[in-house]
Amino acid sequence: MAAPSERRSSERRRLLDLKARSTLAGEASAASAEVERALEDAADPRAAAFFDVDNTIMQGASIFHLARGLYRREFFTTREIASAAWKQAYFRVMGVEDPEHVADARNSALQFIAGHTVAELEELSEEIFDEAMAHRIWPGTRALAQMHLDAGQRVWLVTAAPVEIARIIAGRLGLTGAMGTVAEHENGVYTGRLVGDMLHGPAKAEAVRALAEREGLDLDRCSAYSDSANDLPMLTLVGDPCAVNPDRRLRKHAKEHGWRVRDYRTARKAARAGLMVGAAAGATAGAAAGAAAAAGALRNRR
Repeated sequence: MAAPSERRSSERRRLLDLKARSTLAGEASAASAEVERALEDAADPRAAAFFDVDNTIMQGASIFHLARGLYRREFFTTREIASAAWKQAYFRVMGVEDPEHVADARNSALQFIAGHTVAELEELSEEIFDEAMAHRIWPGTRALAQMHLDAGQRVWLVTAAPVEIARIIAGRLGLTGAMGTVAEHENGVYTGRLVGDMLHGPAKAEAVRALAEREGLDLDRCSAYSDSANDLPMLTLVGDPCAVNPDRRLRKHAKEHGWRVRDYRTARKAARAGLMVGAAAGATAGAAAGAAAAAGALRNRR
């Protein structure tokens, strides 16, 4: 049995390794972020907004919709998707609490695309977005992002999903660009390994910090939006954090610290119950309220 000093030393090494992987993942994702050329001369170049994707911009998990679409196209086997799905689900629930499962999740995260080309995945991702993701975009969150764009600020997505699908979502929504998990590839063919780690938790904050340094952003004037307490490192990095469709932990943290909270799920539940007229009005009101709040916040900061 290991002595207490040995256990502490092992834990320190594990945390340092996790931090190193998170930093590498964040820097790799920031380096791959695409910047829309038309926004080079942004009216407010020192401020920007960063949006999580899953359950923030879009209902559900983008990686799930992508994997299901790829499976239907016989991109990989049932056994491969079952194994990857379990490990990813465990990782999202447990965060960094179990290092063995984190390592498994990291090692298997994108193994199912090994041997496929980047061009092939990008082409299929375009199709899958149209058939499975476009109708899942939350109108209220979309309005918040548009308000930042209208104010002359740039808007990036920040997600644990593969950067390829993140870029497609950003492009279809007219956003500046995206940062996501970066898969290693050689000569345009995926190796099945990640660059660093998944863009999750602390890695998102590292990505935002690296991008802010590259683009000359003032993080105190920037905004960030997420549904999950896992993204607290990113949310606390900016001057204007906002909880969107928050989980219980994030809602509690947001209320304790006076953050904005926006929940667009009520209208969706009403629609499912058959209250189509009321739901439409609620969604419109939610989008308008989100837009108005964002506009007010932006004006105050400017």
